[in-house]
Amino acid sequence: MDSHQPKTQSALHVMPGVEGGHDGLPCQNTQTCESKLPEIQRLSLTPQDYAEGILSGDRTLLARAITLIESNSASHFIKAQDVIKAILQKTGGSIRLGITGVPGAGKSTFIETFGTYLTGLGKKVAVMAVDPSSTVTGGSILGDKTRMERLAADPRAFIRPTPSGGALGGVARKTRETMLLFEAAGYDAVIVETVGVGQSEITVRSMVDFFLLVLVPGAGDELQGIKKGVVELADAILINKADGANIVSAQTARLEYERAIHYIQPATEGWQTVVLTASSLTAEGIPQIWDSIQSFVTSTKTSGAFNRRRQTQERDWVRAIVEDHLLDRFYAKQEIQQLLPVLDNAVMNGKMSAAIAAQKLLETFESNRSDK
Repeated sequence: MDSHQPKTQSALHVMPGVEGGHDGLPCQNTQTCESKLPEIQRLSLTPQDYAEGILSGDRTLLARAITLIESNSASHFIKAQDVIKAILQKTGGSIRLGITGVPGAGKSTFIETFGTYLTGLGKKVAVMAVDPSSTVTGGSILGDKTRMERLAADPRAFIRPTPSGGALGGVARKTRETMLLFEAAGYDAVIVETVGVGQSEITVRSMVDFFLLVLVPGAGDELQGIKKGVVELADAILINKADGANIVSAQTARLEYERAIHYIQPATEGWQTVVLTASSLTAEGIPQIWDSIQSFVTSTKTSGAFNRRRQTQERDWVRAIVEDHLLDRFYAKQEIQQLLPVLDNAVMNGKMSAAIAAQKLLETFESNRSDK
């Protein structure tokens, strides 16, 4: 490429946050607002307007409310919390499902087949498909909606692709609040699809009722190919792509995992992790997955484990919000912003230990607190 040519931004780049142009915020570019968003610019909604629209099943207002939650604008944050407050009493009725798996396991294809099966039963299904954001540009392809064309066209389904924004495991901290909106809108199942397998799946486990691990047969040593810790989080293990020449290897993998899980502590009190096989292409085995989820809900609600888990998750959510707020306050301090690069340089060059650098930052923060 000619070095004199002007640099252009990638078409895949996704700008973080929402800076204005709707819901009462001024637009930075008048021409853009007038030409592309005239109807949105004229419509300023109150939190009650959002709440009434969500509760009545208005998909447009539901989508706009989700955008409000995902926004980085301080004005949007305040309005989003008012919306959540208005619909909070109507939440909690959905089954919250977390789905993860190794790359290439066919998670998106499975979710489309599974979601279509549920809508065929008359259920309403919401999918939060988290795409990994680029560590270089911050951009995200947001391709799950194109990978689930059939489900995306289903009026009883709502797919929300969302960039991870670099959050652990691709699960943004605003995912929980979006889940509440879906519940208030009457969705029977809310599915969170994660980026992939790793330590971050703990984040997903902390916000869902039922956790499904999707694997594929014939990928080498089944029991060594994935961390034990992830298996311990799962309420069910699904061997996907159990069709054609894969049927025998899928059954073999299922038997291996069935033997192995007896030596692993169950993820949920009173529930033995189940191992299933299915084909996302033929839909073989899909009804059995839904049956297992329903059995899980019935069993855990009867024992009380279902409600105890949700209560614990709500408590942990409070602590997570406090931690996020404290981190924001810490790094927003001008004194910290000035001192941090100096200490970073000292640590990287071996002139100061990480512990001493951290202590200096904390002492600076404490000495400049306005609330002392």
